[in-house]
Amino acid sequence: MTDADWRRLDRAVDGRVRRPGEAGFRDSSRPFNKRFAGITPSGVVSVANTEDVRRAIEWARDTGVDVVARCGGHSYAGHSVNTGLVIDLGAMNTVSANGSTGLVTVAGGARMADVYAAVQPHEMAFALGNGASVGIAGLTLGGGCGATSRVHGLTADALVETTLVTADGQVLRCDANTNPDLFWACRGGGGGNFGVNVSFTFQAKPVADCAGYLLLWDRADAPKVFSVLQEVSRQAPDEFATRIGISKTGESKGIVSAIGQHFGSAEELRGILAPVLSAAQPIRADIADRTFWEAKDDLLHETSEGAFAVRTNIVTEPLSEEAIATMLSCVDRYPGSGNPDGGGAALFSWGGAINRVGATETAFAHRNALFLLSMDASWAETDEPAVVDANLGWLADLADAMSPYVSDGAFQNFIDPDLADWRNAYYGVNYPRLKEIKERVDPDGVFTFAQSIGS
Repeated sequence: MTDADWRRLDRAVDGRVRRPGEAGFRDSSRPFNKRFAGITPSGVVSVANTEDVRRAIEWARDTGVDVVARCGGHSYAGHSVNTGLVIDLGAMNTVSANGSTGLVTVAGGARMADVYAAVQPHEMAFALGNGASVGIAGLTLGGGCGATSRVHGLTADALVETTLVTADGQVLRCDANTNPDLFWACRGGGGGNFGVNVSFTFQAKPVADCAGYLLLWDRADAPKVFSVLQEVSRQAPDEFATRIGISKTGESKGIVSAIGQHFGSAEELRGILAPVLSAAQPIRADIADRTFWEAKDDLLHETSEGAFAVRTNIVTEPLSEEAIATMLSCVDRYPGSGNPDGGGAALFSWGGAINRVGATETAFAHRNALFLLSMDASWAETDEPAVVDANLGWLADLADAMSPYVSDGAFQNFIDPDLADWRNAYYGVNYPRLKEIKERVDPDGVFTFAQSIGS
């Protein structure tokens, strides 16, 4: 690869090409997960429009340079950066919302904050993640879930149309009637597999006031909290959502938490939560009526700066007392690190509208879940290698210990570079069809990375 090749790309696009050492290079290529901070692209093209994307893909094919697309840069496995060419869509972030039809059209580089800003004046929304800087593209293509998913379904379930640039430079509009196979694949088939999605259109729904809550308990109450709150969630209406977690940092005993919202009044919410509130007295209990937008802000969360790893499993039945005890015992042994996020485990309530879609109706196959189990470890960039190894070893041990109690499914949005049987875990029965579509739209494997469809 020569400087002349890079200058040719720069002349071909309306956006800007940046090379290592140039102003703005790191900001346009830095992965969110600092575990992969050492990966440096040969160049970044910050595209201005769809034609820039098409020309960048054409240039990458002509020169033989590996290419990946980057929206929010939040790939847990660092797949939004490589050592070749990164197509940075950050400048393509326009969002338009039609309050009459409920249709929301989002450019491929937009982030959650951009989408929320556009839909709030119309008092409508669809399922979105809890991180303001998360990109819409990766969220949607992996399925996408949030606190409203038991009512609104997945982010991908709200998708009615997407446009993407394929490996051969075609700009394809995809919906239920036009390129339906590719549209199907883009609803849960994972980001970066089939092309570069430059536009998404979603069907939003009206939102209403709700109630939000944050509950904290001491570690000693963890067995009761997990046991009772799982049953509360199982019996609760779809309008109720929860995240039940235990986290630990260093020598601390750990803290147990439950956070979520309910599409109803705070009085109704207290009634739903009454079994767990009576089973274990919280050290903090905030339950209050909220506007939808206040509740959304309460749930916003950004992982601390640093490196992390996450393992997930789909949970189809409440965890038994034995399973809970196993999980808590493992968390108690968390080795610590320099990252304030520490390590832990959490159950996210799924079901409801998510499960009213068939496993093969979209590429997202996890349609029988009661919870998503997420287990995580984090460390600081300044931590010694031994600390990193201890955290990764602890996380692997936790996942292995929990494997008898959960299904073998895993969540493709929380993509895990250490997961061996990822094809079945992420895509299950849908993998053969996804592979066939991949071979048809990208036969030369232009969009190939670890854990890409067909690899």
